[in-house]
Amino acid sequence: MNTIRLPWLEMAILAPALGSIWVKFRRDPEVARGHALAIGGLSLALTMAAWVDFKLLGGRDASGPWPFSALGLGAPPLAVDELNAPLMPLGALLYLLTILGTLRTKFREFSLPRTLASESILLALFAASTSWGVASMMALSVAPRYLELASNRLPCRVYLIHMGMFIAFLVLGELGVERGSGPGDQPVWAILLLTLAMLIRGGAAPFHCWMTDLFERATFGTALLFVTPMTAAFGVARLVVPVAPTWDLRMISVLSLATAIYAAGMALVQRDARRFFCYLFLSHSSLVLVGIETATPIGLTGSLSLWLSVSLSLTGFGLVLRCVEARVGRISLAEFLGLYQQIPTLAGLFLLTGLASVGFPGTAGFISIEMIVEAAMETMPVVGALVVIMTALNGLAVIRVYFQIFAGRSDSSSIDLRIRRPERIAVVVTSLLIFGGGLWPQWGVEGRYHAALRLLETRSGSGERADAREPMGRSAAIRRAADGGGDRTQGLPSAPTATAFGFK
Repeated sequence: MNTIRLPWLEMAILAPALGSIWVKFRRDPEVARGHALAIGGLSLALTMAAWVDFKLLGGRDASGPWPFSALGLGAPPLAVDELNAPLMPLGALLYLLTILGTLRTKFREFSLPRTLASESILLALFAASTSWGVASMMALSVAPRYLELASNRLPCRVYLIHMGMFIAFLVLGELGVERGSGPGDQPVWAILLLTLAMLIRGGAAPFHCWMTDLFERATFGTALLFVTPMTAAFGVARLVVPVAPTWDLRMISVLSLATAIYAAGMALVQRDARRFFCYLFLSHSSLVLVGIETATPIGLTGSLSLWLSVSLSLTGFGLVLRCVEARVGRISLAEFLGLYQQIPTLAGLFLLTGLASVGFPGTAGFISIEMIVEAAMETMPVVGALVVIMTALNGLAVIRVYFQIFAGRSDSSSIDLRIRRPERIAVVVTSLLIFGGGLWPQWGVEGRYHAALRLLETRSGSGERADAREPMGRSAAIRRAADGGGDRTQGLPSAPTATAFGFK
């Protein structure tokens, strides 16, 4: 494994962790917000530096410069590879934009110290190089949201029950898989427990009620940051895919597709804006797992690309809804609110980010959904047709909610409802990234293609399963390839196939 030049990963994780303590003792809300923005910007810069350093090393797995093996501490706990290199800057950006778009009136409910602490946990999760590192950070990420519910004296029984099952299945499944005698010998019950844990964390039906409950009771910003990074997809890629047989991945795909269609239908009939957003997110996040079942480069590339685009576009969409909610309170979709004349800028941004989330042409999600549909049509045509139907339902739901909120007769208000500069910056930056990814998709899709090949490599070491208990789920053949002693594409699509997709 290569070594990056500076401990970017460690500094990126420590910055928000220490910053949460620093911000906690700032009494002035504006001062605390300014410091939190500076810390979030520093974390984003450090994760970007790690990504750039990784690219300068030729896109090969790299860890920090500290010699853990030489000190007898085992493998480095943090590392960067094709999969997590863009995810860490994405997570840091989502937190920075959410803090930037938070009005002063929300600081009492939206805790900045807890937000920074949860950002540190998220970055540690994405950077973890061992299976237990991923599992422990996924379990720890549950705590800040529970603390918010408890501190605000809100009911949290539904959340605790589901997250308790998630942690229990995660730990038991990881213990069972770790005790496998060799590659491909992991017990079926352990793989099923890991799969069930990820389905619960991802909100797959019928385990989705905790997510709707969280959006109804927690602050919008907290719920948004808990779901939009899609850590369940990361857990599937790191913990499940390297050891799961084909039938297990097919089960994940079928349940995810059913959830995506069910959530799309529910989003179309919701009468509360938060529940509408929750179902819209569930529909698209479930679609990310559908492409995994194809086990083809183009399907996996589409899923990984959709992961990035959905996280970004739905965060922007959620921030717009949050801005509207900060002005008029909880948004009811039972009547026309007629807010266009008072906040036309938010109306335009709502429509832009909403259509981007459903893969409108020219946005980052368009080519991702196209690749998933193409891969599904080759393996199972009915899945491709259902994906198209699901996307159409989500598009109708977005248009319906747009008219409910912004169309109709306007009621005059003495309060200035215009969008504030920090909110405008947060949403406009998100919009520019969405359109940039749609107009110039090559740079993003190419990296996701290489990450898809790596995921396929983790399954090629022993036929159907690989030795997943190696750091980052790599088999011995992959380790030799990373060291230059083997062919990275052995058993995978040949060069002409990659060229056909436009990659080099």
